[in-house]
Amino acid sequence: MIEFTLANVLFGGDDFAATCPDLYYRCETGSASPDGGELVIAGEVDFSTYLNALSIGKWRRYTVASSFELVLELSGDACEVDVIQMGPDATSTLESRHIEGSGSVHTERVDLSDLSGTLASFRLRTRGTVLLHAARYVTSLDAADIRPVRLALCTTTFKKERYITANIDSVRREILESAEPISSGFHMVVVDNGRTLDAGELSGGGVTVIPNANTGGSGGFARGMLEALDSGDTHVLLMDDDVHVLPESIKRTFNLLSLANDRYASAFVNGAMLNMASPQVQFEDVSQVLKSGKYARVKKNMDMSDPRDVIANELVDVEVESAYGAWWYSCIPTSAIRAHGLPLPMFVRCDDVEYGIRCKPTYMTMGGICVWHEQFEGRIRASVDQYQYTRNFLIMCAADSLDCVRPFMMRFSRTFHIYLRAMAYETCEIMLDGLEDYLAGPDRLISVPGDEVMRREGSKNEKLVPVSELDKRVVAKAPADPSMLGDNAPSNPMAFKVLEMMPHDRHAAPGFLLRERPAAVYYCRGAYPARRTLLRKVLVAYDASGENGHVRVMDKDRWKALRSRYDLLTGKMREDGDDIANSWHEAAPMLESEAFWRESLGVGSSD
Repeated sequence: MIEFTLANVLFGGDDFAATCPDLYYRCETGSASPDGGELVIAGEVDFSTYLNALSIGKWRRYTVASSFELVLELSGDACEVDVIQMGPDATSTLESRHIEGSGSVHTERVDLSDLSGTLASFRLRTRGTVLLHAARYVTSLDAADIRPVRLALCTTTFKKERYITANIDSVRREILESAEPISSGFHMVVVDNGRTLDAGELSGGGVTVIPNANTGGSGGFARGMLEALDSGDTHVLLMDDDVHVLPESIKRTFNLLSLANDRYASAFVNGAMLNMASPQVQFEDVSQVLKSGKYARVKKNMDMSDPRDVIANELVDVEVESAYGAWWYSCIPTSAIRAHGLPLPMFVRCDDVEYGIRCKPTYMTMGGICVWHEQFEGRIRASVDQYQYTRNFLIMCAADSLDCVRPFMMRFSRTFHIYLRAMAYETCEIMLDGLEDYLAGPDRLISVPGDEVMRREGSKNEKLVPVSELDKRVVAKAPADPSMLGDNAPSNPMAFKVLEMMPHDRHAAPGFLLRERPAAVYYCRGAYPARRTLLRKVLVAYDASGENGHVRVMDKDRWKALRSRYDLLTGKMREDGDDIANSWHEAAPMLESEAFWRESLGVGSSD
């Protein structure tokens, strides 16, 4: 029997950890201070937190581990260690052990094998000052039970040097230069789509920076997948560039894969996304595509500083139909890539969704396997969130024979008309571009480079500029109202909800009913609330901060042209939709193939 570490207890200690200490430990009647790799503890400190409680229920479910032990390395005054069991019904202290003080570092072991709860953890209660030098959760098992794992971390980046160089340093220091088993079965691949990194300086010591053409997320991750295939890796971990990475999450992923039982040997591991602006809030780990064609998170927002949400997070079943894991942190077996192919060349948006739908994997998730991502609110761009979403979702439906095109097109129609009556003409044009390029079939996708498409559509985005650059007279009459921006918009009375659902449009109203006084709206929503914006000829569209905006002025000629184009394209969709979908379905195997991507990326075969 050998001892195998499942998870290390984290002490924090960096600037980012200082913004979310309750994810590490709680000090209601004590104090804990990181000091040179140790934790100085006085009083009572509770480690039953998101990052430091052991997901004992998940380890039992996913792996061959059957024994569990807490190992503490400490020195200083006497203390008590409380064993904590956390479950859906209650959090309870099951055992308390006295530990004598000592001036030298000594090891204490606490058996957790009898715990039957969802999570296991501990609390330290000191009579003076205790130095916690290290703490970890371990299991004991036969060496033959450990699967050989070689893990490649692939990060695709485009001009995000501030994030990526910090993440390289963190991974190199805490994983590649560590003495843990992962260090000999791990390498990091950075696919630099912006070609702005110094590959020579940053590469080495288990890190490879690859300058790449700007092929978007799908092309960058395909390049990383090819590198993993060519290197003989068993798994590839795909990760966004604009994240704060937690190396311990990668270690836990490696450990989980090493001990996976037969049922979960081919499973994907998806890490949760926490909000960098509110570090305790978990936004998503696994999502799914509903029969209506909508995306839906399996879990709601959770506050991971709240022990109740820490427990609830472990209890939600993520093994659902039509599931996918976003590629801010998604670990994929290379056997799945060989069996199902590489991503479709969608550039950005929907590539991760489509891959999950195609592969139909079982997902493993676990508290403490996560990244912190830049928040999405206020980052909406029609060239991405409308063009790419429209085109790529329809490609996915066709490639994977999903029966949700009709509800998707109903939502497309509703969204288009909401933006049209809100005079967001640029957004409407971009939506129609996405539909038109889908209807053009696979040949257009192949023949027009993705970055060229992004530049073309990006040039059409509604131009938000600082409010100081807008017409001061207009802004003075329609100033930004923070209560109506971002996620702050209140619910409308039922009468106005009904009004907003009706197919009305200010453009069709007689001129004498239209009002000259402008009104303020949120730029990525319709002209809501209607009670404030009804029949206005001028709208000031603000971003979520209220610091940037765009003045929209009614243009009936443009309105008519957009309506005509909408009728033409949706008519083509009704008449030729089945044939067009079939062309995408037939082209998918080629577009997903190694041969296609090796030629597109200029990567030779490893054979």
